[in-house]
Amino acid sequence: MKKTMKLWALGAVAAAVALGAQAQQNIEKLKQMKVATTDLNIPVVPQTGKNADAIRANLKRVKLPPGFSIDLFAIVPDARHMAVAPSTNMLFVGTRKTTVWAVTDRNSDGVADEVKSFAPSLKFTNPNGVCWTKDGFLIVAEHNRVLNFPAAEFFYEGPDVAVIEVVGQGKLVPPEEESYNHGARTCRVADDGMLHITLGQPHNVQPKDKVALYEQLGIGGMVKMNAFDGSKREVVARGVRNSVGMDINPKDKSVWFTDNQTDGMGDDIPPGELNRVSKLGEHFGYPFIHGNNVPIAGTAAAPDLKDMKPPAQWTKPQVEFPAHQAQLGMTFYNGKQFPAKYQGGAFVAAHGSWNRSKATGGLINYVSMKADGSADKSEVFAEGFLDPDTGLYRGRPVDVAVMKDGSLLISDDFAGAIYRVTYAP
Repeated sequence: MKKTMKLWALGAVAAAVALGAQAQQNIEKLKQMKVATTDLNIPVVPQTGKNADAIRANLKRVKLPPGFSIDLFAIVPDARHMAVAPSTNMLFVGTRKTTVWAVTDRNSDGVADEVKSFAPSLKFTNPNGVCWTKDGFLIVAEHNRVLNFPAAEFFYEGPDVAVIEVVGQGKLVPPEEESYNHGARTCRVADDGMLHITLGQPHNVQPKDKVALYEQLGIGGMVKMNAFDGSKREVVARGVRNSVGMDINPKDKSVWFTDNQTDGMGDDIPPGELNRVSKLGEHFGYPFIHGNNVPIAGTAAAPDLKDMKPPAQWTKPQVEFPAHQAQLGMTFYNGKQFPAKYQGGAFVAAHGSWNRSKATGGLINYVSMKADGSADKSEVFAEGFLDPDTGLYRGRPVDVAVMKDGSLLISDDFAGAIYRVTYAP
């Protein structure tokens, strides 16, 4: 038996190495616009049937402000972060597995007609982050690699798509810092063309000997770089635990991000955060303090940090959210369909708690803005994905994105779906 298991393990390792080598060979072919596969047929995800009907039934439980309605936009397995295409009625959707989805509404009726994998000749690894350059190149930020796809929305039909390798495998973070924990990246491209990527640190609280290294590399923070060759890399934000959501305010071009705080400290602390970057390399307090004033260094969650001093200056969050709700994706609302109250503010998706005796979250917040560009008030916009009677999740929102018509999309990796919120007075 032991011999059989050993042979199986060796075979699995050999297969993984072979797949990795094949994936890199495909990358090299696609960089040269060569054919990497001969199968031109990409299976599509069924959009009708019992599953779709059950999801629509669950959506009847979701509560929204008067005038708003929610419906199923697409069945998208493991749907995470979304990038709405600039020129066509489609979007690309990342996952924490091995697939990026191309989602298309071909007849413009507000419901997706086709969902299929994007660039299946490549082997993606946790391609959670998707975003666009200003001139229509699709960025896919994986766990430890970044790819750039020219004109993806026009050349997604076949399995082979031209690709630019922005950051090669193992060069986004040191391979020894890779972990299944906090490995979902998010991204945005600023008006100056610089690609911003969040890099969650791979521990509940990083050990003492990792603090300086992570601050230097931007792990547990945010970095920016050239969106085509990865050059000019700089640390944008440090002192962050695990950001899985970011956006750039189109009004003042400021960079904002969510941050999920330490587990194991109790039901009601520490708060989740929404942060605003005001200067390059800014420190946001972690792992010394959470929120406005909840200490961590020296507590039971981080005993080895008790003698470490926090930075002389650190930035407090714009918004504190209830503990453990796990705020992930966020987007500034730049549409015109919703009432004036919502225009210019930010929608934030709360994935929902796991480290709590009574579940909380599974909702969408709306954060209004003050005239000076700072956050004003946070309120619940959509709730009901968490069943209050049973404490079970019927959905777990991950990301929010604004469509060209001003409707709001919500991705859900638990139900494997994307919802569309519309407004009609």
